[in-house]
Amino acid sequence: MLKMLSLFSVVRGYNVLVIVIAQYITSIFILAPDRGIKNVLFDVDLFVIIIAAAIVIAAGYIINSFYDREKDLINRPQKTMLDRLVSQQTKLTAYFVLNFFSVVLASYVSFKAVLFFSFYIFAIWFYSHKLKKIPFVANITASLLAITPFFVIFVYYKNFEEGIFVHAIFLFLILTMREMIKDLENLKGDIANNYRTIPAVYGEKTSKQLLIGIAVVSIGPIYMLLTRYDIGAMKYFFYSIPFLLITLVIIISQTRRQIHYNWLHNILKLIIVSGVFSIMLIDLEGILIRIKMFL
Repeated sequence: MLKMLSLFSVVRGYNVLVIVIAQYITSIFILAPDRGIKNVLFDVDLFVIIIAAAIVIAAGYIINSFYDREKDLINRPQKTMLDRLVSQQTKLTAYFVLNFFSVVLASYVSFKAVLFFSFYIFAIWFYSHKLKKIPFVANITASLLAITPFFVIFVYYKNFEEGIFVHAIFLFLILTMREMIKDLENLKGDIANNYRTIPAVYGEKTSKQLLIGIAVVSIGPIYMLLTRYDIGAMKYFFYSIPFLLITLVIIISQTRRQIHYNWLHNILKLIIVSGVFSIMLIDLEGILIRIKMFL
């Protein structure tokens, strides 16, 4: 039982579940709004793509845990002790099995899907093995890898509306901020293990200045989404974001304590998760109609 809990912790099962839900919500309410909920939910090719992506992400958490085991022992000792109930050999075996299974699943859809997921697997490994220790490159790559599961759905539906790109830019900026906050949280372990993150190389002050700059830049896509596009009741979500970002900037400016960095990380998680579910507010009347049709 403890080993199963440990493996669930290693693959971040809760994160993977949220990503799966987010992909379906994005498909139903943004990428394929003209299709019925039933058509989206029972689209076998879409299901295979989403499950394959979830498996690759889970495998990515495993390889990330494998390479970060020493620094995580410093930064997150309690979680690391739980994760270590599963041996490194078991983790590697699970990593290869999951990735192989994801490619097999992708082959059901098309050869292009196989190529895409093969590249995605390689990109995650290369990030964990090499890029994670390079300042700036690590943060940008991690954010792009986090968006990739949504990109594959975007390509699947061939929906190239401008508003979707603006949503993607906003998400990318929030994810980049989260990665930079994680670097501040993990500073001790990064320095001890020679990870060349932004705060480790350029200092906490520079890292904070960059975070504040990204927070300011993120107001741009928020303004565009509120003024140029019809996002229905989701506008209330975007009205709340500047206040959360102001809170984030104030905390960044006035603290160097670990617990405050944890608060900042949680604020960004709140923005990401609430943003996913607020997508359903874009068309409230349409939701009710489609739910009735589904039932």
